[in-house]
Amino acid sequence: MRSHITTKGLARATHRALYYSMGFLPQDLEKPLVAIVNTQNETMPGHIHLDSIAKAVREGVIAAGGTPVEFPTIGVCDGIAQGNYGMHYPLASRELIADSVECMIEGHQYDAMVLVTNCDKITPGLLMAAVRLNIPAIMISGGPMATGCVDGQEIGYTDLMAAQGDVARGIITLEELGRRERDALPGCGACNLLGTANSMNYLTEALGMALPGCSALAATGRRIALAKETGLKIMELFRKNIRPLDIVTLGAIENAIVVDLAIGGSSNTVLHLTALAKEANIEFDINTFASKAQTVPHLVKMKPAADGHYPADIHNAGGITALMGQLAEQGLLHTDAMTVSAQTVADNVAASKVLNSTVIRPVDNAYSAKGGLQILYGNLAPDGSICKSAAVAPEMLHHKGPARVFNQEEPAVEAIYGGQIKPGDVVVVRYEGPKGGPGMREMLTPTAAIVGMGLSKEVALVTDGRFSGATAGAAVGHVSPEAAEGGPIALIQEGDLIEIDIPQGIVHLHVSDEELAARKAAWVKPKQDHVKPGSYLSRYAKLVTSAMSGAVFSRD
Repeated sequence: MRSHITTKGLARATHRALYYSMGFLPQDLEKPLVAIVNTQNETMPGHIHLDSIAKAVREGVIAAGGTPVEFPTIGVCDGIAQGNYGMHYPLASRELIADSVECMIEGHQYDAMVLVTNCDKITPGLLMAAVRLNIPAIMISGGPMATGCVDGQEIGYTDLMAAQGDVARGIITLEELGRRERDALPGCGACNLLGTANSMNYLTEALGMALPGCSALAATGRRIALAKETGLKIMELFRKNIRPLDIVTLGAIENAIVVDLAIGGSSNTVLHLTALAKEANIEFDINTFASKAQTVPHLVKMKPAADGHYPADIHNAGGITALMGQLAEQGLLHTDAMTVSAQTVADNVAASKVLNSTVIRPVDNAYSAKGGLQILYGNLAPDGSICKSAAVAPEMLHHKGPARVFNQEEPAVEAIYGGQIKPGDVVVVRYEGPKGGPGMREMLTPTAAIVGMGLSKEVALVTDGRFSGATAGAAVGHVSPEAAEGGPIALIQEGDLIEIDIPQGIVHLHVSDEELAARKAAWVKPKQDHVKPGSYLSRYAKLVTSAMSGAVFSRD
């Protein structure tokens, strides 16, 4: 066992003594040391309850003959960081999370690990650590939040965002907004929409890194039981020497993309799956998203999509396991892919059944024949951009309008709520990319403002920043090259015509090549006065690569 490096032999007396000083017994050190990476914290509802999950995992590990050793890692709440300086940090934290797990696992030479997760950048950070370290590993999430209720009507995160616009337009009062605030998010769990948190938990199951049924189940007693099963299962994976790189293959990545397209997941998933593939040294083409979108139907519509369902509805309809079973029947999945169940995808979905065909639609009644994410190219995004097409109104699938240009998020939000943005406009928010932000802030606040002001069917937004899964409307993000690298988005001037054609995968700036060349020659990169020299953000900006490369650290 790896751990015997630190616990066996004459030269390890002090090592053993350190364990004994913490209450371990000699027989504990004879067993596999299983790390439980517990991301519990009091900063976000998705993680506040994870101690109960970790406790159940411990019980499973002990019952199966292992010795659990628990340690934490950080987690930043995207929701609380949203729309302010704090949003520079969540994506950047993904690399810190992966690095911190590496430091702990390699520093102590643990034999296996269980990764307890739930929210946005924490889950992909832990997945990246799993494939990097390649010791037996399994994931368990804290599950989604229950659906809220106000006056007998279901309400969730995105409904609350829309209500902010209703206040700005005088439709409801601040007092009414406050009443909805108290009931929209009724308890612990990942926010009740198809944001990045739930998207990545669904895709973790699709990848095969979590037990079947793990992703959609709410924070209930049944999830505690599943956590105990997860603790039991890690010992089986250890004994059979099934490792993350046996599971996270190109086929598994493609399975995750298929599920992603079928549910119309968060556009952040493009960043994270690309980063995961790079971490696993898998030859991966980001255009796989675009090519598979042509054949994978959109079968599940969740909030923030119009008339979308809530996470609880997905679980009650059979969960991601049932969706994968339906996709497998259509020949859209690599069913021979290994999973942490120690069985294949085919085995995992064999007994699955869709229980509500209005929530998980059959292929012959799909919302659309194409998947819910689209890659867009053009002279505005030569290296690509991303749009969550599942949340775009039909009348906005093709849009052409004048650019309204902002060099940061905040003035764009002020202009939207201030009534300065008119029907037909294309809001451009730039210098918010991985390097330029730095940290690639989410543009949820400006897109929510567009929705709240009743402009979602008339106004588009283009940015080198990214979006939350909560984003709705014609929002094109991840524009690459980003403005900070002198990409075409840096050269847009107020009033330039921008054309977005989502079905054709095109985002085009109606400015001649000659004029763009002249603007590029005159372009000067703005200073990042908001970034403190020597800070993590300053180092991140120097190391991070483009969004279309997963915004990972350069390996040069």
